[in-house]
Amino acid sequence: MRVRQVQPSDRDEWLRLLTELYPDHLESEHIPAVDAFLSGQAAVELLPSAVFVCEADTGKLVGFLELSVRNYAEGCSGPTPYVESWFVDSNLRGSGVGRALMEAAEDWARQQGYSELASNAELENTVSHQAHEAVGFAEVERTVHFRKTL
Repeated sequence: MRVRQVQPSDRDEWLRLLTELYPDHLESEHIPAVDAFLSGQAAVELLPSAVFVCEADTGKLVGFLELSVRNYAEGCSGPTPYVESWFVDSNLRGSGVGRALMEAAEDWARQQGYSELASNAELENTVSHQAHEAVGFAEVERTVHFRKTL
């Protein structure tokens, strides 16, 4: 297995992984952002700055990590690379794929001159909390977000 930056030929596999990570969203909902990123055009808010994939020996993608740069991230100072999506096929979790993806993101962030990396997880997603802690993240805050229709 090898970790590398996403390529246009990975489009369908990247969409498959996004759909697995976000099962409440249709694949078609991800297409504008994926196509914008692959073509180098900013078409949607929080378009990733970098996307890393893990490719199995078969050529199939088994994980990915999307990284953007946010102007604000809880517990950080100034603009910060932010892990927007991080996913590994369920049968490979705990095998080092997630760690390898995160190391690629960290390397990219350092090369861009950043000294921090931020991420988040749903409050009830304790598996993600454990994965973040396993690769060196420290929890900085818990929040509940509200919305009001006008």
